[in-house]
Amino acid sequence: MRINATKSIFIAMVLGLTAGFVTHISIGSDAPRVEQVAGYFSLLADIFLHLVKMIIAPLVFSTLVAGIAHMGDGAALGRVGGRAFAWFMIASLLSLTIGLVSINFFAPGSGLDLVRSAAAPGVNPEALNFISFVLHVFPVSMVGAMAENSILQIVVFSLFVGVGLMAMGAEGRPVVVLVEAIAGLMLRITGYVMRVAPLAVFGALAAVVTRQGLGVLATFGALIGEFYLSLVALWIVLFGTGALFLGRRMVVLARCIREPLLIAFSTASSEAAYPKMLEQLDKFGVPRSIYSFVLPLGYSFNLDGSMMYATFATIFIAQAYGIDLSIATQITILLVLMVTSKGIAAVPRASLVVVAATLGQFNLPVEGVAFILAIDHFMDMGRTATNALGNAIATGVIAHWEDRRARHNPAA
Repeated sequence: MRINATKSIFIAMVLGLTAGFVTHISIGSDAPRVEQVAGYFSLLADIFLHLVKMIIAPLVFSTLVAGIAHMGDGAALGRVGGRAFAWFMIASLLSLTIGLVSINFFAPGSGLDLVRSAAAPGVNPEALNFISFVLHVFPVSMVGAMAENSILQIVVFSLFVGVGLMAMGAEGRPVVVLVEAIAGLMLRITGYVMRVAPLAVFGALAAVVTRQGLGVLATFGALIGEFYLSLVALWIVLFGTGALFLGRRMVVLARCIREPLLIAFSTASSEAAYPKMLEQLDKFGVPRSIYSFVLPLGYSFNLDGSMMYATFATIFIAQAYGIDLSIATQITILLVLMVTSKGIAAVPRASLVVVAATLGQFNLPVEGVAFILAIDHFMDMGRTATNALGNAIATGVIAHWEDRRARHNPAA
């Protein structure tokens, strides 16, 4: 009997947790040995992520350029882009608000009574600022942007190329045909790469449990559990909102995106899920001109899970240090996160950097970030899957709007 991809990934998750737990119990006291074995486990995940990163830049470029070229005119591009950003802003506000309400309701940091110190937070809060983010948006070199897999810069360059080809009309057709061929090739290669996804899932989970053991989940159980309950609430809101527009097809979309969501969750990598998400949205019936444009934008500007985490972690750290924040201050923090979260795709360990930067801005203990580093991977799994879900629903809804407009205005 052939096991489908979703089941194989789930089995790999269970086996990875089991292998990591057994290994941690066996050699848990021998730190060098633990690192060595965890490194071997990580090798499986690292190879997979390297393969994914190998195809991300040409995949984003080719699909986005081809999609823009097929939109036909600048009005369609502006309309789709405007709707995408409107959706992103509303989704951002929802995720931040649910995070703020949840952290105040559960108050997992209350009673910890941590004391401020000069301990290093482990991340650089100065890595995020408005000027550096704006400059980062615009690539200095197309080659450099692709070499660094800077999705936002690739999107900007692709927009210029796509709009240029659209303006050239018949003269640009040979280039469009070439780009379409590259997109087809990259999607074919994606299929090959995704065959090793279960091995990557196994290695990623086995490595982290080998290093930290399952005991870390018990120690921080309340915080992790309450964060995931908050994510469930956000998922319900996202599903409900999607169903308002897609109706019963929302269930079909959920079935289509199960595999990329599992990949995102188990590897804690949005990049790992991106190629499969493109494939599944295509199967759902989203036109390439829509998903190739909206999804890359979403990966830069619509990170619902990461934004909720930033709210959750910032207020949690204030609670843990016994700092009482007024509602007005918390709302101000929410609004700051609304803006700063839009630049996190450009920053390594992005969510933690956003949290550190926000803590510093409000004179809260930045060293509190170190307190949640031990469980950041487990929380990253949930927020990454949520990011992927939010972008899939956004893409599906925008495609529905465009389809309905085309049916009502066939001449448009």
